[in-house]
Amino acid sequence: MHMQVQDLERLVTLAMPFGKYKGRLIADLPGHYLNWFAREGFPRGELGRLLALMHEMDHNGLRGLLEPLRKRG
Repeated sequence: MHMQVQDLERLVTLAMPFGKYKGRLIADLPGHYLNWFAREGFPRGELGRLLALMHEMDHNGLRGLLEPLRKRG
């Protein structure tokens, strides 16, 4: 998966627009929820791409890379 800095910034600024975790930042979604999307299918478009990226980061233990971006805002 190809990662852009802008994508990482979106993970810490974009809120989930629907579902059980509506309103929660993509970066703060729990791993089990991201795993569910990985099994069932990610939504189309930017949201799906960002959820897939967050799933990869969570799966590989890379959530910590987002911390410096959180502190910017």
